[in-house]
Amino acid sequence: QVQLVESGGGLVQPGGSLRLSCAASGSIFRFITVGWYLQAPGKQRELVAAITSGGSTNYVDSVKGRFTISRDNVKNMVYLQMNSLKPEDTAVYYCNAGGGLWERGRYWGQGTQVTISS
Repeated sequence: QVQLVESGGGLVQPGGSLRLSCAASGSIFRFITVGWYLQAPGKQRELVAAITSGGSTNYVDSVKGRFTISRDNVKNMVYLQMNSLKPEDTAVYYCNAGGGLWERGRYWGQGTQVTISS
């Protein structure tokens, strides 16, 4: 069993930065792929980035060069550094675990709101 808790969301102006954190419990966390997903109002939840236990990563095209996913397997943490934020990045961001670099897993956090607005 894996429990996930996101933090770090907030209101930022366009061009700003945020770092999201995902804290996990569960001894298997360090062995499984973790992803960040977003869900904008009225839209389906979609992948942003994912990272394997060994550090391989995948990003959707819209965030390449702006977002960086990383993990600390000792602390059971995964991070999403978001730079050059745009209004269209506004969404609830969810941490997900147990899937693959392109597929969602069974474990979800509660989400953290990110709002990009001037």
